[in-house]
Amino acid sequence: MFFRNLTLFRFSEPVAADLERLDEVLPEHRLRPVGPMEMSTRGFVSPLGRNEEGLTHVVGRNTMVTVGSEDKLLPSSVVNDELANRVQKIAEEEGRKVSGRERKKIKDDVMNELLPRAFVRSSRMRAYADRKNGWLVLDTSSRKSAENTLSQIREALGSFPAVPLAPEESPRILMTHWVASGELPAGLSLGDECELRDPATASGAIARCRRQDLDTDEIREHLRTGKQVFQLGLLFDDRISFVLGEDLILRKIKFTDVVLDEQADSPESAAAEMDANFALMALEYERLLGKLEEWFKLPRPE
Repeated sequence: MFFRNLTLFRFSEPVAADLERLDEVLPEHRLRPVGPMEMSTRGFVSPLGRNEEGLTHVVGRNTMVTVGSEDKLLPSSVVNDELANRVQKIAEEEGRKVSGRERKKIKDDVMNELLPRAFVRSSRMRAYADRKNGWLVLDTSSRKSAENTLSQIREALGSFPAVPLAPEESPRILMTHWVASGELPAGLSLGDECELRDPATASGAIARCRRQDLDTDEIREHLRTGKQVFQLGLLFDDRISFVLGEDLILRKIKFTDVVLDEQADSPESAAAEMDANFALMALEYERLLGKLEEWFKLPRPE
């Protein structure tokens, strides 16, 4: 259940108190099956699994929620092919061209016929709120998916003014300094992956390195020619490896054996196992995000 990517938002202490209402409001926003004539539905599901009722899971000062979605799979190519077939049939049988208005009506008819038969794809997005430190942590590297989940929480609560990160230190400049100088904060070391770009133009040169020593003259030469670090592989306290982007999204997160060895042996139940893993994950991320806040000067809203 460990989150493998982190997109982050911040919220204030007064907002943290309002999260206590989640248990009350989420049942009215539970995920329902997508209807025959709907393209999609969104809503909350249990973080504990499909057969569980509770829509929140709380460990300490951390509250986990899961937003589920059901989406109809109806590719536009399928609709357009059927539309073209019907337009061609009219032209052949009636000897006339189909007007734009009639074409639109035919397309609506095609959609109405195909939609109830379309396959449904289900997905889940997990998130948790660290109420003590004001972090909303989402298990995704997609900003759009994160915003959609945040919108669901806002809709349920009526208001949830969580905001994107606003670093006072430029992540790109700071990460470039780390690689160029080899001077990293205590507990942080370079991984084996980076992406270097020329920031002068949108179509500037890009160099991507994987499974490579970053403390080399080759990498530093790229920096001397004007490239900057847009993504950087890092290792924190020999416990968590990740790739940090200039957007401050954490990708490809892995816990090292040092952390995994701390997992509980043979938990009594699936719920007990989830409690233990959630507590372990939240503790590790609390430490890491605290350092992220320090390195990039990430103020918590007041």
